[in-house]
Amino acid sequence: MILRELMIQAQAQLRAANIENPGRDVRKLAAAALAVPAERLTLVSDSAASPEQAAQFDFYISQRLARKPVARILGHREFWGRQFEISADVLDPRGDTETIVLEALKMPAKRLLDLGTGSGVLAVTLLAEWPASQAVASDISNAALAIAAKNADVHGVSGRLEFCCSDWLEAISGQFDLIVSNPPYIAQDELPGLSADVIRYDPKIALSPGKDGLAAYRTIAHNAKDHLLPGGRLIVEIGASQAADVKTIFTQSGYQEIASLQDLNERDRVITARMPE
Repeated sequence: MILRELMIQAQAQLRAANIENPGRDVRKLAAAALAVPAERLTLVSDSAASPEQAAQFDFYISQRLARKPVARILGHREFWGRQFEISADVLDPRGDTETIVLEALKMPAKRLLDLGTGSGVLAVTLLAEWPASQAVASDISNAALAIAAKNADVHGVSGRLEFCCSDWLEAISGQFDLIVSNPPYIAQDELPGLSADVIRYDPKIALSPGKDGLAAYRTIAHNAKDHLLPGGRLIVEIGASQAADVKTIFTQSGYQEIASLQDLNERDRVITARMPE
């Protein structure tokens, strides 16, 4: 069958299933099935897909109809202009998390710590942007650390990145100019309202700490003080309704210059703070 016809049919299927942006998803999956760059898809859309290509495309579409996100179907996600491998063991990185990178890059850090690194997008991205820096990336999951290590190798920063299996800062030693984290922050009573794309495929441990969703911030705020150099920065992602609560936690822990930053959708997304000099 002609590729264009396959794509039209698939787009109709996704639209009927109330999947957002069906055209975008179909184009990405078609490009992957044909192993062509997405920007070349139009050039081959009037060609016949081979039986193998058509079968692969149909398989991808069936997975998307089951609400599996495109990034999970393909096994990678773009973040800050780089491709990162992901798996069922790590959170699918969101574009909103780039707000942390944007803020961190305002002041280079010689040594940084990424808590709950997951696929490693924060540590790897910052090291790629800062060629002279060193980092430690921690996670409670060894499976997640294995994915992060692969991404560090792909992007040429593995020689400057140490991995540590740790429950937040329990196994961390040393001090840092910068600590970043995108911790689980969804409250227990908010989990039922998550989309199927999220609740079925992101690890629950990466989504929610239970109860009010603030447990990780309390732990990080209390323990990061022992690992931040004077004047060092702490930058964390938050849920859109958590800015006031996290600011209070950080204030009570003695941090200074506490501020909230918004993402591109003008929602509170990041809290930044500094250790006293």
